[in-house]
Amino acid sequence: MASIELDEATLQGQVEIWRSLLIFADSMALKSAVELRIADIIHSHGGAITLSQIASCINGGSGTSSPDITTLARIMRLLVRRKIFTVHHPSDGGDPVYDLTHSSRWILHDSEQTLAPLVLLENHPLLMAPWHCFSQCVQEGGIAFKKAHGREIWDMASENPELNLLFNDGMACTSKFITRAILSGYKEGLSSIGSLVDVGGGTGSLISEIVKAYPYIKGVNFDLQHVISTAPPYDGVSHIGGDMFQAIPSADAVIMKWILHDWGDEDCIQILKNCRKAIPRGKGKVIIVEVVLKPDGNGLYDDLGFVLDLVMIAHTRCGKERTEVEWKRILEQGGFSRYNIIDIPALTSIIEAYPDDY
Repeated sequence: MASIELDEATLQGQVEIWRSLLIFADSMALKSAVELRIADIIHSHGGAITLSQIASCINGGSGTSSPDITTLARIMRLLVRRKIFTVHHPSDGGDPVYDLTHSSRWILHDSEQTLAPLVLLENHPLLMAPWHCFSQCVQEGGIAFKKAHGREIWDMASENPELNLLFNDGMACTSKFITRAILSGYKEGLSSIGSLVDVGGGTGSLISEIVKAYPYIKGVNFDLQHVISTAPPYDGVSHIGGDMFQAIPSADAVIMKWILHDWGDEDCIQILKNCRKAIPRGKGKVIIVEVVLKPDGNGLYDDLGFVLDLVMIAHTRCGKERTEVEWKRILEQGGFSRYNIIDIPALTSIIEAYPDDY
């Protein structure tokens, strides 16, 4: 049998396939670290600790079972290679000690800036199953989540308390740091607003933080009635229940964070038309907090946007992330012919859009 010479480019191509084939191993190792609270154990200790010390604290240190340190070591070895944790080998030959990195601080459960709930949500078996339906969706169309489970995610969440809690916690943890990014990166845009309605604002965390930073803004939190019914009171914020496809409360400006990416173009255009009716002629604006895909971008978050676009296929009916060209099209059809894209320190950008008669 003749030997086949493989050049470096061919071998690199093979490596890339292997990497893509097994990339789920990174997710599963990360999920296990979150479930075992490894970052929290190291953080609580106050510094680098050995595997034996980590293992002694797993299960709350109850001693009800003996953790498998060999398996733990193998998982940690990959997470160190991925720079989630660090390892230091003492010169005296003592046991290696593990410590946190900038990455692992984002999976501390009780931190204000944690992504731990999102790790558990996105890697839950119920949310992983639709990914296996992508080729079927290409061949025959349809909704991936419904193909996997027979119903859409919102219906399943309403019937499954565990999934509903995971979903709410996952969304809440992202809201905290994106809100912080909005407040730090959009100061000038918020300073001139007298009243602001947050469309699809959930229980009001975003609008409450904006009003707290700008007490002169009259805030309105707008969402479905059953969502609003669970919202806590906030100073300077009114909760109003309703349907954004029917009408939106009047205000100087409308803000929507991660709302339009859940919907197809025609639905987005209808929502934007209702936003147009809600703001004053000649001076109102809509503030859209969403990903703007950059096909040739090499910025810090640019690659993640394309991954999130596939998350939309997996988990929504017809949602998607959009390029600037795609945003421009639906903005114009929704009555907003002028816009600015403002970068903020987050995965998303701010699209500040003005109506045709501005």
